Amino acid sequence: MQKIALIYMGGTFGCVGEPLAPMPQHSFLPKLQTLLPKQFDVQCFSATTIKDSSACTAVDWLQLIQQIQQLQQTFKHFIIIHGTDTLSYAAATLSRFLAQSCHVILTGSQFPLLDPTGEQLRPISDAMDNLNTALKHILHVEAGVYLAFDQQLYHAATALKLHTTALKAFHGLAYHEKLNQRPKAAFEVHTTHLQRAQQLNILNWMLQPVEKATLAKNLKQLSQTPPDFLILQGYGTGNMASDTEIIQALQLLRQKGCVCILTTQVALGETDQRYAITQWTQNAAILINDCYGHADLYAKILKIYLEYRTTDQYVQHWSDHLN
Repeated sequence: MQKIALIYMGGTFGCVGEPLAPMPQHSFLPKLQTLLPKQFDVQCFSATTIKDSSACTAVDWLQLIQQIQQLQQTFKHFIIIHGTDTLSYAAATLSRFLAQSCHVILTGSQFPLLDPTGEQLRPISDAMDNLNTALKHILHVEAGVYLAFDQQLYHAATALKLHTTALKAFHGLAYHEKLNQRPKAAFEVHTTHLQRAQQLNILNWMLQPVEKATLAKNLKQLSQTPPDFLILQGYGTGNMASDTEIIQALQLLRQKGCVCILTTQVALGETDQRYAITQWTQNAAILINDCYGHADLYAKILKIYLEYRTTDQYVQHWSDHLN
């Protein structure tokens, strides 16, 4: 029987009481172990950090990747229990860094596994159902990273949370559909990467219908203390009105070491250059998002930031996946 490593990172899944609060992992994991189906050989582990997923950052996910890579000496199949708030970011990051080096399914829940006393299963909860979905698939899917939720299994890179409270909270490309990506090697995470990740500064602006002069002014103000990466969420397929002043402001940001990336604020679908915005984006030194979604864009930025050191290198290697 193939062994499965289950890593618990916290979230609503392991909460008890009223109001809800996390059950300490040393109490929760033994209870979880007794509830697992006996036909699976599962060993439970606690992640390096247990926290509300809204507080998770790149360092937490890199530590999780480190833990998985260390456990790969013994395990090839992993299930991760994670809070739903940033579950799509965790899933996309693991997908970018682990690639096809092992079999990973992330899951979580909208309701806790246990009742308020922490002694019995909660009568109405999606927690066990989501975990069973992950267990059902983990030994049968191709190597890669996936997200299981509401009896569905998605490619992790494509998964997005689209509803705050519904059981059908996530959307993505189904696991049996072909993911358009080339095989790539896993990224081995070291302590130096954790240290550098703490310095990563990403700013995300969802554009609003304001005058172009106002946007240009805001961009110029940002150039005084620019982030490493500025994500501009345009309209529709990634459309953004521009003029000479805006282009100059974007060029100034690049000169100050900020990589600007144009994407769309629409949750589903891709950016598209059908409206001939290519020329001005080249003049403005702005990159175009080519990822599966916003979470995957975050994961791509994180990985390229850890792989390279300068703005020119980030830009040079942005489209490496096409080569």
